[in-house]
Amino acid sequence: MRRVTVVIPSRNRRDLLEALLPRLRRQTAAPAEILVVDDGSSDGSAEAAAQLGARVIRLPHPAGFAAAVNCGLRETRTYWAAVLNNDVEPAEDWLERLLRAAESHSAWFATGKLLQQAEPERIDGTFDALCRGGCAWRVGHGRRDGAPWNQVRQICFTGFTAALLRRELFEKVGYLEERFQSYLEDVEFCLRCAVAGCRGIYAPEARGRHAGSATLGRWRSETVRLIARNQLLLVAKHYPEDWRKRYGRAVLAAQALWGLVAARHGRLRAYFRGKQEGMQMFRLFRSAGSRRADPERLAAVLAESEAEIRRLQDQTGWDAYWKLYFRLAGTPGAGRQEDR
Repeated sequence: MRRVTVVIPSRNRRDLLEALLPRLRRQTAAPAEILVVDDGSSDGSAEAAAQLGARVIRLPHPAGFAAAVNCGLRETRTYWAAVLNNDVEPAEDWLERLLRAAESHSAWFATGKLLQQAEPERIDGTFDALCRGGCAWRVGHGRRDGAPWNQVRQICFTGFTAALLRRELFEKVGYLEERFQSYLEDVEFCLRCAVAGCRGIYAPEARGRHAGSATLGRWRSETVRLIARNQLLLVAKHYPEDWRKRYGRAVLAAQALWGLVAARHGRLRAYFRGKQEGMQMFRLFRSAGSRRADPERLAAVLAESEAEIRRLQDQTGWDAYWKLYFRLAGTPGAGRQEDR
């Protein structure tokens, strides 16, 4: 039974679509429909996708990843929706294995293991994790593939690079936050899911390869600006009124350290520009009409996610970023204790 629509947000890179679409037709669990949302391409991507049998929705101008995905999801009528980047090369049984894992574990979503296209012995990404400081880890990125990444596990966060989700989930917790445009929009969405008790499953046998940041580039100025901005907006949208007492130390540590990473890649100016924009938009996201997470549920989700970061860093070797973060951020609840 065909019960999945594959949604592909795409801007330019016609060559990637021309490689991906035939591969999806060869999936062992064939999708009911392949829907390409063209986000203002100028290289004939939309025409190529239509010629290869996909249904194409053209956005009149570039609107960002979140808006493109939302557009596709609103057109989806199947029980499951798979969101897939145009630069992913899924194995032929990728969709079948995700479906099997999600259904057997009664999960709301599922994601698998992506290996780097250029170095397939290394992990591109598995699932995501979020720290109290509002910064996320693409779990396993850059690590050598091996036993730590072959364990099926329940997860709170998945990237939308290659993920399978129940269509009903978006009716339950809402769609992607389009004001984020691109980057961390999937983390923000999954934070809503986790607070609502909707968990996913990591299915490492569902494999693919990922070129990575084929549209904007991993350390382009625009990428850094958006990430730096959205780290603040994540805090603004979800953290409680007393967030400075609860999380201020962790937020300062996480986001300042990320600035050092940006500086190491020659993108300090873009980082500061993103933070400036985030501060300008902060009040809008804190407005009275915004719905924020229950503080205690949020605290539980963040504590669980940080514990996962610690466990995997212990198991696979510590990155300098996370080693410094945990030294500087203190333990959960430390801010409230210090203020008493």
